[in-house]
Amino acid sequence: MGSIRSVVACLSLAAIARKMNAAAGLCVPGTSAAVPGLLRLTSVPGYDQNRVNDVLLLRPATETQRRCDSETENLQNGNNHVVFFPGDIQNFQQEMALQPDAVPWLSWSLERVALTLGHRFPGCHIWIVRASHMYLHKFSCYQNFVESNLFGAPEHSPDYGAIRHLRALLGHGMQRAGLPNPLPPLSGTATPGPLPAGFTLTIVGFSKGCVVLNQIVYELAGARADPELRLFLDSVSDIYWLDGGHPGGSETWVTDKCALDELASSGVAVHAHVTPYEVRDPMRAWVGREHQLFIKTLEDLGACLSQKLHFEEEPASIENHFRVILEF
Repeated sequence: MGSIRSVVACLSLAAIARKMNAAAGLCVPGTSAAVPGLLRLTSVPGYDQNRVNDVLLLRPATETQRRCDSETENLQNGNNHVVFFPGDIQNFQQEMALQPDAVPWLSWSLERVALTLGHRFPGCHIWIVRASHMYLHKFSCYQNFVESNLFGAPEHSPDYGAIRHLRALLGHGMQRAGLPNPLPPLSGTATPGPLPAGFTLTIVGFSKGCVVLNQIVYELAGARADPELRLFLDSVSDIYWLDGGHPGGSETWVTDKCALDELASSGVAVHAHVTPYEVRDPMRAWVGREHQLFIKTLEDLGACLSQKLHFEEEPASIENHFRVILEF
């Protein structure tokens, strides 16, 4: 009887998912509709065989690309990319539909977020990087980018290899997707060849996904000593922190002045968007304090910085925590 109930429950959840996805133009296995330009790539390797990630790619719509092509020379090259690191519970649509705890958050599946970001960054290739492990189907763990425990709480270091992994992951993903002018493989030479013409990169982290952004900041000094990685970092135009949070008791935001000095001097535009859910939680008061120190230190260092507290007049809620993805 228990197994029958489980099957019925799964079928019911799948039916719910199909209805929700149909409204958004998405599909799960067993349906015929598909989103043009949306491609799921599994087990894409990074810079070593033990680091692989599933990624979702949304190519820019032809009409959007054509409209943007007339606006700037960079967009004309069609080589603008946005990489997004999601938070806890966020997964592929069909996998979330089979997890009762995840069903209420189907609106924030990787596919839905890809479409949202496609509108936010028209003319860009949108890459959604799924965490390499999700403990209990809930807690995202970015072990390939930063040393983490089962629940995804990070242990940052200056040389874990997050930047190198991201560089290789993007290159292999572009090759697998058959994109023109992909990033060339890492060669390890002292005089690397140029990146593809017009290549630009924007990095976005949401909630738990911000641990990857933090690790990148800690690695900046060392990575800039590597000619290939320095060239890659020079292509990064913007980094967005969206309501960062994780289950650890500290280091939700980078507060190390030396690390932040590297970020400020890089010339990258830094954007910090938060909600009361993270920065005004009295049970995790350190998050708000660290966020304030992150902002103040970057301001003092002369960084190119923008910040916003969203839903300031509304009660803290996890719903508004997710909504920052729509509002930033």
